[in-house]
Amino acid sequence: MNIIKAAGLVFDYIRRDEEDKIEEKKRAIDHLDVEIEKGSFVAVLGHNGSGKSTFAKHINGILLPTEGEVWVAGMNTADEDRLWDVRKTAGMVFQNPDNQIIGNIVEEDVGFGPENLGVPTEEIWKRVDESLKAVGMTLYRKKSPNRLSGGQKQRVAIAGVMAMKPECIVLDEPTAMLDPNGRADVIRTVRELNQKEGITVVLITHYMEEVIHADRVIVMDDGRVVMDGTPREVFAQVQQLKEYRLDVPQVTELAWELKNAGVNMPEGILDRKEFTNAFLSVCPGELLKKPAAEEPRSSETAKEAGGKEGQGETAIKAIDLNFKYSSGTAFEQQALKDVSFEVRDGEFIGLIGHTGSGKSTLIQHLNGLIRPTSGDILFHGTSIYSEGYSMKELRSKVGLVFQYPEHQLFEADVFSDVCFGPKNLGLSAEEVEKRARHALKLVGLDEKFYKRSPFELSGGQKRRVAIAGVLAMRPEVMILDEPTAGLDPRGRDEILEQIERLNRQHGLTIILVSHSMEDVARYVDRLMVMDHGRKVFDGTPKEVFRHWKELESMGLAAPQVTYLVQELRAEGVGISDTITTVEEARDALLSFLGRQERV
Repeated sequence: MNIIKAAGLVFDYIRRDEEDKIEEKKRAIDHLDVEIEKGSFVAVLGHNGSGKSTFAKHINGILLPTEGEVWVAGMNTADEDRLWDVRKTAGMVFQNPDNQIIGNIVEEDVGFGPENLGVPTEEIWKRVDESLKAVGMTLYRKKSPNRLSGGQKQRVAIAGVMAMKPECIVLDEPTAMLDPNGRADVIRTVRELNQKEGITVVLITHYMEEVIHADRVIVMDDGRVVMDGTPREVFAQVQQLKEYRLDVPQVTELAWELKNAGVNMPEGILDRKEFTNAFLSVCPGELLKKPAAEEPRSSETAKEAGGKEGQGETAIKAIDLNFKYSSGTAFEQQALKDVSFEVRDGEFIGLIGHTGSGKSTLIQHLNGLIRPTSGDILFHGTSIYSEGYSMKELRSKVGLVFQYPEHQLFEADVFSDVCFGPKNLGLSAEEVEKRARHALKLVGLDEKFYKRSPFELSGGQKRRVAIAGVLAMRPEVMILDEPTAGLDPRGRDEILEQIERLNRQHGLTIILVSHSMEDVARYVDRLMVMDHGRKVFDGTPKEVFRHWKELESMGLAAPQVTYLVQELRAEGVGISDTITTVEEARDALLSFLGRQERV
C-alpha cells in the first residue's frame, strides 16, 4: 500500500516583476512519477538543484503542484480542506533548524506540535521525554534554543517532529550540522521509528553512509528520477553517480578503485565487513601474516602542535582563553576552558569537535567578535584587547565565513555584495572593483552571475559569493565554519579544492571547522580537536586519527577507511595503520598484493 504518490508532478519556481508579470520561470520538478510504500525507508539523493528538496516540500503541502498531483495517505495535497491532515500525516524536518524552532526553552518547543494536535497534557510530556531521549538532548530540556549550537538545534527540531507521531517523516538533510556520533544517533533513531513503529521515512541526504540500510534509493537529476533501486544496485554504479555530482561510501569507492586496477572485487560493497571478506577472498593466503600489531605511538605526539616544516611567523596566538555564556546567571555555561595555541602564517588547520564542543565560540574570539572571560589573543604579537587597537583592521585581516554563509549576503546583486567589504575600508572605487573581480575569479564564479541577485543562486554558488566577499578584504587569515554543510559531494569538493588552492598557491592561512572527518583527513596539514571547551589534540591528521578510540569517546570518529584498515590489519593484511584516505588505502593494498597501480 502506497502512502505517497506523485503523478505527473511538475513544479515551476516563478519570479515576477513589480507589475506581477513573469520575469523568470525555472522548472524544478519535471513530470515526476513516484510511489512510496507505507512503512518503507526511502532515501532520496541528488545534487543541489536536482529537485529533491522541492519534491519533499510537496509531500506535506508546503508547495503545491504547477501540474500533476501529489497524494499522501489518500489525500490530495491540493485539497485545502485536507491540508492540516496532510501535515499531521507527514512531518517535515528542515535542513536549517532555525526555520522551525519557536519555543523559549527546548522542552516547550518539542511539545508545541503535539499540543496543537490536541494531545492530552500527560501524553505530551511523555512524548517530549521520549523524543529528547531519542536524540540525546534530555540534559538540555531547560535550555534556551538560542544558546544551542547548530547541531543541537537540529536535534531539537527532529525531536519536535518525532513528538507529533506522524505516519511519515520527511527529513531534508537533517544531519548536515551534526558531529559523527550525532549523525549516527539520529539515523539510528529514525531507523528504529521505521522498524519498530512502522513510520515511513523519506530521507534526503548527501551522506552516502546514511542510506546503506534504506529499503530503496531514489536518485534525482533535473527534476526527474534517473536511478531507482536498492542501495546495492544504486551504489554499484559508481561512475554514473559521480556524473550526477554524487559519491559513494568510502569502502564502496575503494572496492571500485581496486576493481579498476584489476583486483577481482565485487560491485556494490556497502560496509567494512563486506569489503574485508571480499578482499581476503582474493588475497593469496601466503601474504597474510598473524594479526598486525598497532605501530607504537605516543599520545603526546598528537597533543603538541607542529605545523608544516619551514612554516612562517606566528599570526595568531591564543593564551589561556576562557569564556562563559550568561556569566553569573542561571544559564551560565562555560564554553572555553584554558585554550592555548598558535596559528602560523601559511598553515591549513582543521578544527573538529562534537556538537557544542566550543569550536564556533573559539573562532569568534580570533577576530574579536567575542571577548574572553579571561585570557588573551595576540595578532602578530600584539594583544587585540590593548588600548587603541583597531578591531576594524583586525577583521579585515582575519576574515570569518559563518556556518550559513548565505546569511552574510544582502546586496541586490553578487558584484555589489562582494564590493561591500573593501568599500568600507575606504578604498577607491577602482580598487574596490579590482578586488571584487579578483576575489570572484579566485572562487571560480563566472561573470554571468555578477549582476544576479545572490538569493537566486544555488547553495554552492552562494557559498562562493560569501567567501569572495571575505577574500576581497585581502585577509591574511580566513576562518570557515562548516562551509560545505548541505552541499552535494561535487559542490563540497569544489569549495574545498578552491580553499586548498588559496592556501597552497596564495599563501592564505586557513582555519577550517568541519564535522567531516574524511574532508579534514584529505585537505588539512594540522588538526586541532575540541572537547567540552578544551583543546585535547593538536597534530597532523595521521597523528590525531591514530587516537580513534579516544575520538569516539568525544562524539567524533575517524574516516571510514581508517576503521577498514584496522580490520584488515587484524586479519593479517600488512599495511600501515596511519592510512586516512581512499587513495592511500588503494595504493597500500595494491602494493600489498604486489600489483602496480593502474588507476
